[in-house]
Amino acid sequence: MFVASKLPKLTTTSGWVELLDRRTPTLPLQKAITVDIAIIGAGFAGLSAARRISQIDSTITVALLEATIIGEGAAGRNSGFIIDLPHEVSSDDYGGNSLVRSKQDIFLYRSAIDLAAGVAEDQQWGPEIFNPCGRYSVAMGSRGEEHIKAYAKQLTALGERHQILSATDISQITGTPAYTAGLFMPGTVIVQPAAYIRGVADSLRAPIQVFEQTPALSFEVKNGSWLIKTPNGSVTAQKIILANNGYARDFGFFQKTLMPIFTYASMTEAFDPDLLSGQRQWAATPALPMGTTVRRIAGNDGDRILIRSRYTFSTKVQVSESAVNSAGKAHDKKFANRFPMLPKVRMQYRWGGEMAVTLNGVPAFGEVAPGVISACGCNGLGASKSTAAGIAAADFAMEKSTPILDIFNNYAPPKKLPAEPFLSIGASANLYMKELLAGRE
Repeated sequence: MFVASKLPKLTTTSGWVELLDRRTPTLPLQKAITVDIAIIGAGFAGLSAARRISQIDSTITVALLEATIIGEGAAGRNSGFIIDLPHEVSSDDYGGNSLVRSKQDIFLYRSAIDLAAGVAEDQQWGPEIFNPCGRYSVAMGSRGEEHIKAYAKQLTALGERHQILSATDISQITGTPAYTAGLFMPGTVIVQPAAYIRGVADSLRAPIQVFEQTPALSFEVKNGSWLIKTPNGSVTAQKIILANNGYARDFGFFQKTLMPIFTYASMTEAFDPDLLSGQRQWAATPALPMGTTVRRIAGNDGDRILIRSRYTFSTKVQVSESAVNSAGKAHDKKFANRFPMLPKVRMQYRWGGEMAVTLNGVPAFGEVAPGVISACGCNGLGASKSTAAGIAAADFAMEKSTPILDIFNNYAPPKKLPAEPFLSIGASANLYMKELLAGRE
């Protein structure tokens, strides 16, 4: 029997959720049901797995269990980048990968985008939810500029489209002179993550059943099938897809290989678009690893700026309100440094979100018990990597051989983590040093 040692606990509400109308969740599971496949977790991985299963065989019955309200968990706290290229603009990190590995990563990320684009087309979403506008990588000094140049050379070697931007070019886009160089990559899709997650869930049709506020408390083998117990019901299934990322540790999986990491974001109040020149919709990741992600979001009530930075390690897979407030103070400084022309604009929302990483950057993927398939360990790039992992887990569960599944099956296993207290000390020190190295970015 695998028993959850604790359940997800959310601290503060994501600004993305606050911008939407209040959701009427699906009813929690209140009885015993039997399905072919049960999915634990309705984030990017779980929802993508459900959609992929329906594409393979629309008659397969699926129960999708979400412990919270859909869109309010980690997926709805994402920055909203479905990126098609490796994340870090770093010559050391990127140049160390082989050409084959890089192309495999790009194939996975674009497969994720293809699935998301299919949902967007089916649901007729506009750019306020799904916007294939590309992204910018931005530098705030010579170190960042060198990383951009090195990364651009790698993209040239891969045959990937990109455009290097001068300080004047990027200023005209962002409306601020804070950035000294930029790099535009057209393949990224920008989403409103809470709206996207809600929309994917609501697009699923019978025989897929979605149950919100229905945490999986335990699962065990009964009469040759898996029996999942929930607070007021149960699910009997032949197979289970674990799509709960760091919370897989609470069932006893990957406790020595999976690290829960929290990242934080703040979003401003709406302001008059005339106060800031440049484009009203853009999204930028930092040139240096562990720097600051920034988005400008256009809305009917005005524009907003999202600032995301600061990382902390927590084995509890939850974050305190004081940690959110501490990160918020750093966000205020970063906002002031980038947008001094907006001195009266204040932050309205602050939140933290969980991701899970492995020491060697590989996913926590595969069959962890007979008929139990893990699609965990996003290692950053949550929207892209988790979506791809969900697709691969569905292919695995459906016994379908595909290039995506081949890539996931060929990853090395996650490396074992150091024992405590060395893990906590080392992880926290490493995150702190990387933030220091990012400097102004």
